[in-house]
Amino acid sequence: MRIVFVTCPPGGGAEILKTLLQERLVAGGNIVSGVRSMYWWKGTICDDPEEMLWMETSDARVPALIERIKAVHPYEVPKILTFEPREGTPPYLAWVDEETRARAED
Repeated sequence: MRIVFVTCPPGGGAEILKTLLQERLVAGGNIVSGVRSMYWWKGTICDDPEEMLWMETSDARVPALIERIKAVHPYEVPKILTFEPREGTPPYLAWVDEETRARAED
């Protein structure tokens, strides 16, 4: 299982997350609004409002998920980071694995 962390413009997280859910690339996710990000971009320090997405996926879906996020994300260089949890409850891990399997009806 992997946790995927993505930032996006305010109001953009729901559309991105819904797309990824519909395509079974993630099992679920959280949208955290009211984030303030400061970073270097093209020689300038930027200070922007953003949203954070925290999503759960299976190891097998990570490559396709990253490519899809890049395709639907409005940023030139979106922040896409994955983390492998060291622990988790077996039923939760099984749920993530099950929900990210491709289905014939999808």
